[in-house]
Amino acid sequence: MSIFWLAGAAFIGGIAAALLGWVDSAEPFQSRKFGSSVIRALIAGVVFAVGYSFANGLTPIDIGIAFLGGAGVDVLGNRGIGAIKMRAMWNNR
Repeated sequence: MSIFWLAGAAFIGGIAAALLGWVDSAEPFQSRKFGSSVIRALIAGVVFAVGYSFANGLTPIDIGIAFLGGAGVDVLGNRGIGAIKMRAMWNNR
């Protein structure tokens, strides 16, 4: 059962990062961008759940790390996609 808490924390961290990024951008809500963040958050949840399934116990610190890890996956995913788009734009000039 603790694996579900960990996966949920990573998922919520990814969603929180996506929502905070949207609020900071002052752009209108775009469901396509938010959908990709949801997929990245799901992937982060699965990765943390699988990774911690081999651990002996789960502490509140582990849940906090999963939350931050989920947020990091979303942020790094957005930065990576942005860098790839910029590179493609510069190569098409």
